[in-house]
Amino acid sequence: MKFNYKKLLKKVFIITFIIYFTVTIYHQQITLNSYQDNIMAVEEEIKEEEEYKESLVSLKENSNSLEYIETIAREKLNMYKPDEKVYRDR
Repeated sequence: MKFNYKKLLKKVFIITFIIYFTVTIYHQQITLNSYQDNIMAVEEEIKEEEEYKESLVSLKENSNSLEYIETIAREKLNMYKPDEKVYRDR
């Protein structure tokens, strides 16, 4: 019985290639999953920033209304109407 080194070498090469290919695919999948997580986090941050932008636009539109001016005068400047009684808790 003659031992064929060419066939053995070919089988070892194919098995080595399959193992290398499998490990490479596995590492790439881990990297892709990491990128997907990053994309989802950035998309969530974009959504939050868009909501913040909408609130700022709304605030800008309402900044000239009398209700807003009165609210700011009461809360930030402690101003009240002349005929209004003010009670304070101590």
